[in-house]
Order: sequence, then structure tokens, then C-alpha cells
Amino acid sequence: MPAVFLDRDGTLNMETGYLHERADRRRLPGAPQAPAVFLDRDGTLNMETGYLHERADWRWLPGAPQALARLYDRGYRLVVVSNQSGLARGLYGKEAVDALHRWVNEDLTGFGAVIEAFYCCPHHPEFSGECSCRKPKPGLLLRAADELGLDCRESWMIGDKISDIQAGAAAGCRSVLVRTGYGRQAEAEAPDALPVVDDLSAAAEYIIRTDGAEAP
Repeated sequence: MPAVFLDRDGTLNMETGYLHERADRRRLPGAPQAPAVFLDRDGTLNMETGYLHERADWRWLPGAPQALARLYDRGYRLVVVSNQSGLARGLYGKEAVDALHRWVNEDLTGFGAVIEAFYCCPHHPEFSGECSCRKPKPGLLLRAADELGLDCRESWMIGDKISDIQAGAAAGCRSVLVRTGYGRQAEAEAPDALPVVDDLSAAAEYIIRTDGAEAP
């Protein structure tokens, strides 16, 4: 199992967001780009509670850790891309989000999975102005792809909002909408060709089946 909490970068970048945590999985010069699964956070991995920033309020959605482990076991690199407007609103600081994400990965080690990086947009247009990273813009995904050596064309985006799907499409990823969180409301706006499944477990199954990804 790779080390989880090395090479931290907590620097706030008002244009492209910032990286909360990154696992020590360095891109080697000349190495081929790898497929990833980009994941929305609230409503996709955990219960949607509104402005979540404390460990005590985190509740994994049923089967979510096991679904992440299945994807990780089949070679997908897991990256969370999350709008965190609570930072722009001054409801909490990035240190609280850092601590929450460290705990999430600590908890995931018991399931055999690691989220390689958490990329967060700390903006909201009403409080901090426009940016290039708040979904549905693709800035978080594109930054992650560039820094981690990911191939967006071979990657997936999973989320519970149409803005997640739009960000994935703008970055060149295939996408899956889950019905957890805000997903059931979003389903009414979903394009006919968009895969819509019940939860992260079903999304993982769909991705693995579609790609023909065999366990190593």
C-alpha cells in the first residue's frame, strides 16, 4: 500500500483551486498517462449534509468504500474533485478540510483503497468572483490530469449533479450520474445517452464492465 500523506500542497490559488492531499505516487518522466476515476465528494461518496468539514459529520454512503476499493484494485487512480464554497463563504478554513480528507484516506486504508488526491475549488462567484475551477468548469480535472499524469480520454467522472457531468465532459472524460445526493433531481436534466445508476457501487460495476477491466 503506498504512503498517503506525502508531498502536501496547501497553497491557495485563486484561479485554479488547490490541492488538499496527494498520495506519494509520482509521475516518472516518459511514463504513459494512466486512467483515473474522478469523483465528486458530497452526495457521491458520503451523505449530503451541507458544508461538511468535520469528521464527526462524515457518513459514507452504503458500499462506497468497497466500490472505491474495487476501482483501485483494477488500476484506476482515484481523484476527488470537489466544489467547496464554504471556504469562500468563510464557514470553515482549509485546515479543517485538510484534516477531514486525511481522515477519509486513513479510513479507506482498511478497505484497501487510497484516494490519490483531493482537488478542491475554494471559490463561489458571489463571494470570491469567477474562477476556472468551480464545476461545471473543468479546471480541477485538468489540473489533476496535468500534475498526476492522467489520461482524461480514458478516465471517468462520477457525480450526483449535472455540473459534475458537465465538468467531466469538458475535460474529455466519460461520465456516470449517481442517484444518491442530488442525483434523483439531476436525472430529470440528464442527457438520454448519459449512464444513470443508483449509487457508487453500481457506477464502479458499470465502469469496470464497460472498460473490461480485469483484476490484476
